[in-house]
This record gives sequence, C-alpha cells and structure tokens, in this order.
Amino acid sequence: MLSKRLKVVASYLEKPIFFADIGSDHAYLPCYVCSEYYDAKAIAGEINEGPFHQAIKTVKDYGLEDRISVRKGNGLEVIEGTAVEQITIAGMGGKLITAILNERKHLLHKIDRLILQPNLDAHLIRNWLGENSYDLIDEEIIEEDGHIYEILVAIKCEYPTKYNENINESDYLFGPFLLKKKNEAFKKKWIREEEKISNILRQLEKGKEIEIEKIRAFKKRQALIKEVLNDV
Repeated sequence: MLSKRLKVVASYLEKPIFFADIGSDHAYLPCYVCSEYYDAKAIAGEINEGPFHQAIKTVKDYGLEDRISVRKGNGLEVIEGTAVEQITIAGMGGKLITAILNERKHLLHKIDRLILQPNLDAHLIRNWLGENSYDLIDEEIIEEDGHIYEILVAIKCEYPTKYNENINESDYLFGPFLLKKKNEAFKKKWIREEEKISNILRQLEKGKEIEIEKIRAFKKRQALIKEVLNDV
C-alpha cells in the first residue's frame, strides 16, 4: 500500500500523465500511478545502486516495464532527452531538493509542474520557486505515523504572478495556502517548532558566550510562530 503522503503527491499530477519521480527509491509512486491510470507513463530516477535495482524489481512485479522506465542517474539527469512535463520529488530535505533543481536547471525549461514533498525546510523551496519562474498554486500539510509532511505544487509561469509579487516572510515560512487552511497538522507542526525554539533559546542563553545575533534570529521566528498560533 502506498503511503498517505505519496497518495497526496500523486493526486496533484495532471492528466495525461507522463512524469518523472526523482529519488524514486523502490518506484512505489510510479507503480501506483501507472496502476491507477492505464495511460499513465513514468520515469523512476534513482542514484543509489540498491534502490535502483529494487525499483527495477518493483516495476517488473507490477508488469509495468512498458510504461515505467527505471533510470540510474543523479537528480534531473534522468529526464534528459525526454518529453516529461511533470516532476515529483518526495522524502528529502528542502535544501537537497533545491540543490537537485539547481544542478541541472536547464532541464526544467519544459517542466510545467513540480510536486515537491520536503521533509523539512519547505521555506527554502518556496523561495526557490519565486526566484525561478514557478508559481505556487497549492499546498497540503498532513500527519502520518507521527510525522508531519508538507506537499507543494507549482506550475511554470512566464511572468511575475500574484503569489510571487505579494509573498512575505510569513508566507515563505508557513506557506500562503497552509496559512489559510490552518488544519490540525499545521497547528501541531508549529506548536512543536515553537517548543524546539524555546529549548534552543534556553541553551543559548546559558552558554558561556552569548550569541546575540543567533538569539535575535530565533526570537524573531518564535514571535512569528506565536502570532500565527494565536490566530488559529
């Protein structure tokens, strides 16, 4: 069975579906999508030897070799020379996801849709989207097995959009769509984050050398979080 977070990722793929799953691990997401939609096609990209061979096995077990191409390569390298227009990247940190997107940015010129699920630092991805002509069109935040995940959906834009023009610091940190929804997972995530920051600040203030700038930055973020939580 596919995880809840990956089902949410899959739900944002636009038909007709031909997508590349970067860092596909065992290729569960491409196999799920191509099993659900008879005309869907996918590329399962994986850099690590073990998961790459496991992905080949998974695709074979599902009998989907004619519609899923398993490719060993580094990040976007696996889409070179293809007609893929949608990309999914799930289960990595926001810093790594943006590094993957930056490394072969020239291959994104035909990519109309990005569906990204960072395990942390989603604000780095929002910032990258605004700087690279992608318009954030939706977000989800869910809880699964005690973990909280954010899913960001963006489309290619040829001109500055309302989102990119009006985004502010709170939007980058919390997500403009998630700020409107403010569901239980959102509240739980930011209550946890505020508690973490409180603990960090206590340790910093006990230190032999008071790191004023670091303390100031954490207090600023803490104030933003408290402000948002007070509005929930």
